[in-house]
Amino acid sequence: MTSVNTRATWTPWLYLAPALAVLGGLLVYPVYQLGLISLFEYTQAQVSGGAPTAFQGFGNYSALFSDPEFWQVLLATVLFAAACVVSTLAVGCALAVLLTRVRALPRLALMLAALGAWATPAVTGSTVWLFLFDPDFGPVNRLLGLGDHSWTYGRLSAFLLVLLEVVWCSFPFVMVTVYAGIRAVPAEVLEAAALDGASQWRIWRSVLAPMLRPVLTVVTIQSVIWDFKVFTQIYVMTNGGGIAGQNLVLNVYAYQQAFASSQYSLGSAIGVVMLLILLAVTLVYLRLLHRQGEEL
Repeated sequence: MTSVNTRATWTPWLYLAPALAVLGGLLVYPVYQLGLISLFEYTQAQVSGGAPTAFQGFGNYSALFSDPEFWQVLLATVLFAAACVVSTLAVGCALAVLLTRVRALPRLALMLAALGAWATPAVTGSTVWLFLFDPDFGPVNRLLGLGDHSWTYGRLSAFLLVLLEVVWCSFPFVMVTVYAGIRAVPAEVLEAAALDGASQWRIWRSVLAPMLRPVLTVVTIQSVIWDFKVFTQIYVMTNGGGIAGQNLVLNVYAYQQAFASSQYSLGSAIGVVMLLILLAVTLVYLRLLHRQGEEL
């Protein structure tokens, strides 16, 4: 009996062993190297084969946390990610509800268009959005009568332009996931709410949202993780962080420190800080999933 229980315990791990080995090589070792470099003074000299420098301990982290620019970039990253998450959820949930109200052909067209946006590479999507809002040749300024207004010149307008692109390529995941959740809700519940005179907003707030809480939790946490580490859209659309770095986020800030300034140890320290923040978000996500599993 004991051998049977032991075999049942180890069998799943044997099946997972190849995947764990691959993940260990692709994730664990790079994270280890990232943390190790952040503890040394690693510059272009070391990249070129120079002798390693003395151990710095947490000196890079001390320099990072004492730099006012880091805290400004961190605040901008948090606010920008929060705006992206809220906008993505609003657009995705609204279109998910719309999918339940339209006929099959419009629903299929909307799904295909959304999945096309989702499948578009970030560099391609960012370049297209830059063209659409180009002050000289873009159609948006002509339609709005804004002349040669440059959207990437101002700090807020540049963040707004990037936010629109991020929402455009992110809302399909929310839309499809929430739509699948809505279709799983019994039709009798929605019919009863409608017969009681509830408006569409009241049905969503009082009926659908509570029943879709597990789904909404998943898409919210994943959106937070994705939007917090946005890099390509900011880098491409603001030309590396905007004028005088006015549109920097942590990922772009780490890239500039590591590759533009050759302060690889400082860039690694920023990467470790981002990793810890996202790890905390992931732990909250797993805890919420576990709690919802117990409630179900």
